[in-house]
Parts: sequence; C-alpha cells; structure tokens
Amino acid sequence: MKTRVLSAIVAIALLLGVVYLGKTAIGIAVFLLSIGALYEFYRALEKIGFKPVYAAGFISCLTLILITFKDDIPFKSYEESGKLPVAIIAAGMFLLMTLFFCLLIFSGGKYTVKDVSGTLFGMAYIVFMFSFVILTRSMPEGHLYIWIIFIGAWATDTFAYFTGIAIGKTKILPKVSPKKSLEGCIGGVAGCIAVMAIFGWAFRETLNVPVYHFAVLGAICGVISQIGDWAASAVKRAANIKDYGNIMPGHGGVLDRVDSLLFVAPSVYFYISLFF
Repeated sequence: MKTRVLSAIVAIALLLGVVYLGKTAIGIAVFLLSIGALYEFYRALEKIGFKPVYAAGFISCLTLILITFKDDIPFKSYEESGKLPVAIIAAGMFLLMTLFFCLLIFSGGKYTVKDVSGTLFGMAYIVFMFSFVILTRSMPEGHLYIWIIFIGAWATDTFAYFTGIAIGKTKILPKVSPKKSLEGCIGGVAGCIAVMAIFGWAFRETLNVPVYHFAVLGAICGVISQIGDWAASAVKRAANIKDYGNIMPGHGGVLDRVDSLLFVAPSVYFYISLFF
C-alpha cells in the first residue's frame, strides 16, 4: 500500500507539472506514453502467438505529434474548418493499411493477417484513443476540460478501490478481474459523479456550463472508465500476465495506469463537442 501511494503521489506531481506547462507538454507526454503503452501491449500479444510489427506501431505514434503541432502546419483551409486532425488521422490510416498489405504481399510469409490485425488493433486501442487527450486540450477552455479526463479516470478508480476494500463482497467479473466487486463498481461511479459535479460547480462561471452536465459526464466516465480497466484486464488474462510492466512500483506498467483514461478521453471529447 505504501509503495502504491508514493508512486501515485509522484505521478500526480508529474501530471500537475505537465498540465501547467501547457498543450505542447501534454502532446509530447502523450506521445511518449503511447510508445510505452504500445510496447507493453505488443509484448502481451506476443505471449499469445502474435508477431506485431513494432516499427509500424511506433511510427503511428507520430500522428500525436502532428496533432499537437497542427497550428504550425501550413494547411489554413483545414485549420479554419477544424478538419485537420481528422485529415491527419485518415491519411495516416490509409498509409498504414497500404504498408500492411505490402508486408503481407512482399514479406514472404514472415507476417500473417493475424500479425497485421494485432498491430492495427494496438494502434486503434492506444494511439487513436490517446489522441483525444490532445484534441480535448486543444479545445477552447481545454486547459480546464483536460482535468475532466483525469477526474473521470482516476476518481472512478480511487473510489472503486476503497469502496471495494471497505464493503466489496459481490464479485462481478471473476474470470476477467477477480478482485473487482459490484459494490466497488457502484462506489466508483458514485464517487466520479460527486467529484465531477464539484468540479463543474467550482468552474461554473468560467465555463458557463450547467452543473448537471458534469454530473452526467461523471456517470458516463464512471462506467466507461471501468470498461477500460476490464478491457485491459481481459488482455492480461489471455496473455497470462499480472501487469503490463513494472515502470511504476505498485502500479504496474504504463498501460496499467492509462487503461481507463484511454476510454474516458474520447467520451469526454464527444460529450463536450455535442453538449457544451
């Protein structure tokens, strides 16, 4: 427990520093985290017979840098219409699909459809989902909206963890995540709603958004965050590993820490885009 708490304190301190430094720092941090998470995910796939194309996966992470510095790219018509990030992602996916089919055609059987599928799945799971952290930060008032993502992921995890320890009895998915309980899941959602509502109330004048929207976001994030956690656990169970890595003592690898965030970030981005 002590190691877990100390690691969490260090992580929070680093997060505060990165957010304070602004959009560029967040973009670079997300880029580096995506490389680490993708590496861990591909290592897990190797344990169940896949042969991921590491180089292609790492190259796909460069789209996060392009999105971060999109304002410096001389495509003004796209910038003004807000379509540049979409254009970058679409062009990147087209090039990757072409590359992968070339690998199937010209690798002499070194790579199979299974390997290519696993590689693409990792890109969609980590790189694509991570891009919404940068896109959310790039929104007007993004310096505040970015905190909704972290609240959605970490408030849920914290309340679910302590509620589960205190009163958790009913196992919900024993084959996927044996320690998770129904009581913990409910506590995670309730805690996320409360913290998100407090955040919305605190910045109600700055953001000019009704507090109930933050309560709804808290409910959405409380559910989707746990789905993200279970998704990562399902892969770990298939690969027969406890953690994706050990970069953070008591917390596992990069992917163990961002699994919920990967699902929360798109949810927050889409909700803000539609309702704020």
